[in-house]
Amino acid sequence: MVSYTRALRHPSFRYLFLGQAASAIGDGVVIVAIALYVTQTTRSASALGVVLCAQTLPMVALLLFGGVWADRLPRHRIMIVTDAVRAAAHAALAVIILSGRASVVELASIEAVYGSARAFFQPAYSGLIPQTVPEELIGDARALTEWMNNLALLIGPAFATALVLGVGAGEAFAFDAATFVASALLLARVHPRARGVSAPTSSLLRELLDGWREVRSRSWVWVTIAVFTGSVMCLYAQWYALAPGIARRVYGSAGVFGVIESVIGAGAVCGALASVRWRPAHPLATGLAMTLMWPAQALAFALGAPLVIVIVCAFGTGFAFSLMMIWWETALAQHIPPQLLSRVSAYDWMGSLALLPLGYVLAGPLAAAFGARGVLEAGSAIGVVLLALALAPRSTRELRARPAAPTAPPRAQGAALERAS
Repeated sequence: MVSYTRALRHPSFRYLFLGQAASAIGDGVVIVAIALYVTQTTRSASALGVVLCAQTLPMVALLLFGGVWADRLPRHRIMIVTDAVRAAAHAALAVIILSGRASVVELASIEAVYGSARAFFQPAYSGLIPQTVPEELIGDARALTEWMNNLALLIGPAFATALVLGVGAGEAFAFDAATFVASALLLARVHPRARGVSAPTSSLLRELLDGWREVRSRSWVWVTIAVFTGSVMCLYAQWYALAPGIARRVYGSAGVFGVIESVIGAGAVCGALASVRWRPAHPLATGLAMTLMWPAQALAFALGAPLVIVIVCAFGTGFAFSLMMIWWETALAQHIPPQLLSRVSAYDWMGSLALLPLGYVLAGPLAAAFGARGVLEAGSAIGVVLLALALAPRSTRELRARPAAPTAPPRAQGAALERAS
């Protein structure tokens, strides 16, 4: 934890970290709250797929534009605006649910607004983290933010399950709205440092093409994105659309889905802690190999394996993905020019999620035709093949982390950062 405390000594990173800790816990609540609420009120995988699709489709469509604007404008200002929009959207949804019952149309409409705002938030966030710490602490800052996100993944689903099944879904969405307000207030105190050479602003199309050329020039980037495009559609989408129903039929309660999500979060927290000491020579290849635990966990669940086996696999999935995300985000920050980082991050998010809406929409009809468990089993098998293919490029297998620059005394680091702010 020594590395973590070094990053937290820098005020701008500390405010960013605390704000995103609040909103990440809220997001962890919402993803499970939506799944449980729609499953409870409609008992339809197709209805859940529609709502989840409504959230992701506008996000995917707008991510590239979000990346361009995040490279043009102050990133923390963009994040404040998007936090305000998301707070208003989920506050409105909380009021609707507490007043009666939200229809699928109402849920889908509000989640579309939420997803649109997130399209501008995510590239800005990815580009802002390196601006809040010195260069030699970027990897540590990434590890700490991933640890925080994973702790939220542990707390959020458990809290969501307790709220939705014990109190109500309206309270869950009200809680999420409050976390975005807290995040916006803390972001207002962030003063990012300048990083990289500012390129002159050109046309939107030109800037999009510049980002695409950067992605295309590195096979370790575009192949990894392409692999996750297919894996997310075939595995991630099917998991979130079908797993609550499978949990109810096979394990006796939809709440088991929330428990499994919390165990994934526990594994992810441990993975982020492990990243402080474990820094393999080839981090991207190691991370991709470890993520094969993801389809293994989904397959065990779909086959109705004993719950203890599913839980062990879920812990392994969280552990592997946590390390993979830390090493991936650090690699992007170290190897991509700073003035292009948000655009490359936007292509990463858009590419990885491009087919997610289609996966959500197809989940219900496929489950009706072949059975929910059969669809998840097939998705798991496809996931194994795709993740194995991610290791094909030589540049992926040989990519090394850049060694950290010599660390200045903490007071000198802080003073330099504040002057740059």
